[in-house]
Amino acid sequence: MDLAYIPSPSTGVIDLGPIPLRGYAFCIIIGVFVAVWFGNKRWIARGGRAGTVADIAVWAVPFGLVGGRLYHVITDYQLYFSDGENWVDAFKIWQGGLGIWGAIALGAVGAWIGCRRRGIPLPAWADALAPGIAFAQAIGRWGNWFNQELYGKPTDLPWALKISEGPNRVAGTYHPTFLYESLWCVGVALLVIWADRRFKLGHGRAFALYVAAYCTGRAWIEYMRVDEAHHILGLRLNVWTAVIVFVLAVTYIVISAKVRPGREEVVEPGAAETAEVAEGVEDADEGAKDSGSASDADGDAERDDEGRAPGKNGTAEAAKNG
Repeated sequence: MDLAYIPSPSTGVIDLGPIPLRGYAFCIIIGVFVAVWFGNKRWIARGGRAGTVADIAVWAVPFGLVGGRLYHVITDYQLYFSDGENWVDAFKIWQGGLGIWGAIALGAVGAWIGCRRRGIPLPAWADALAPGIAFAQAIGRWGNWFNQELYGKPTDLPWALKISEGPNRVAGTYHPTFLYESLWCVGVALLVIWADRRFKLGHGRAFALYVAAYCTGRAWIEYMRVDEAHHILGLRLNVWTAVIVFVLAVTYIVISAKVRPGREEVVEPGAAETAEVAEGVEDADEGAKDSGSASDADGDAERDDEGRAPGKNGTAEAAKNG
């Protein structure tokens, strides 16, 4: 008998009248919002304009969703194109199934298009967004909890995840790999924030650190999962992907630090001038207010003097007449 476990929701959908609110989609949307909000704060701190991160995200997010879905469908094609399966299900993204590798790869293409349109360097934008993406992944993983998917091996640990009977799953308690990865992503985000402040990472190195740190955790978490997957030399495909991407990320950090050390001084051309102009206008407005207040004070003083003079003369005249 299991004394403690993490329960799974009975359903991943809440019907608000004719509108179905799906937990998986809800987690993805919240994650995107957090990534853009936090990335915007970091971008402004680096000297960029407010709103630039969101403008580029308009390109990056749709590309990322398409890339994530494509990676999932290609690597798990048997779920959609084998005998007895309906290929139309490949388009039902709300049922789960986004590969982070494809999302980052194609999302980067969309971000590159957006950055070119704004005339800013992609590596600087990626550095600003890196911890926000990790936070978004931490939130998005809870979508797997709503769908009761991507859990690990059976376990009787107190934090085991209870899975109910359903299509392609057997009731029982399993390792909550969605929770492991969610917590790992929070740690990755905090690591990138700390390292960026400590070492002034630039030219894409903060983003590369995020990629390398995420891959480290994804490798051992992926090894625990029991869902169907392709294997190469005894290891799941995503484990190999994590290893290869980790090596590429570390290599980029090392080479980039030698070729372009330090951090970009300007991340968005014209942003500094705009800020100076805005500050100058604000100072001018404050000066005008101060001048206006001084003029009003002088006018009040003159009116007071003029008001007192007749009173004094009137008093003298009254004394004389009296």
